[in-house]
Amino acid sequence: MTGWQTLLYKEVLRFWKVSFQTVAAPVLTAVLYLLIFGHVLQNNVKVYDRVEYTAFLIPGLVMMSMLQNAFANSSSSLVQSKIMGSLVFVLLTPLSHWSWFGAYVGSAMARGLAVGIGVFAVTAFFAQPDFLAPAWILVFALMGSALLGALGVIAGLWAEKFDQMAAFQNFVIMPMTFLSGVFYSIRSLPPFWQDVSHLNPFFYMIDGFRYGFFGVSDVSPWLSLGIVSTALIVVSGLALHLLRIGYKIRG
Repeated sequence: MTGWQTLLYKEVLRFWKVSFQTVAAPVLTAVLYLLIFGHVLQNNVKVYDRVEYTAFLIPGLVMMSMLQNAFANSSSSLVQSKIMGSLVFVLLTPLSHWSWFGAYVGSAMARGLAVGIGVFAVTAFFAQPDFLAPAWILVFALMGSALLGALGVIAGLWAEKFDQMAAFQNFVIMPMTFLSGVFYSIRSLPPFWQDVSHLNPFFYMIDGFRYGFFGVSDVSPWLSLGIVSTALIVVSGLALHLLRIGYKIRG
């Protein structure tokens, strides 16, 4: 294997060796959300004309799980390596910043997709969403997990201890995912909060992903694709720049 492939393999192996914690636990969390919200709101919330609420909920939970776990993988790996002092062994290698980026973001995508597939496989027993536009499902799954993997690289480089990492996740990632239309259609919100939701890039990832299942969405999937693509380019560019200058990892 080449250098970046070896680092990618190491990062994938890192989360897979504790897959009960990194894959199975998020799947269980998503199922609990489905059971609670689906049971309580199934007969009280109507989103799209022909879509039951439980079916509507599944794509949102799948994407939310992918995003959160893609971010957690790259960010926790970098923070843990800095604290334990093992990052120096990667710094000694002649790997370029592109290799670092490909390995850390690639492994984050692998974990995000593994969790997403697991969530869908389990929740599909409760309701079966359609697959009206599978290409959109794949595109937004890959782009969303890549975007959060790159954002995790930035957060992991910035954070110097787990407290900072937890703060970033609890005050940035969690609110943005929960307020992105996972559990509701933004059409049900007052106009002011609809406008606020349109400022959240996570909303476009989830809305575009959901379009692939039902063929309907709150905004045009092409608009979602454009915004997510732009966000991915900007965040990836920043992550590559920080890796190139060795931000907080080189003396």
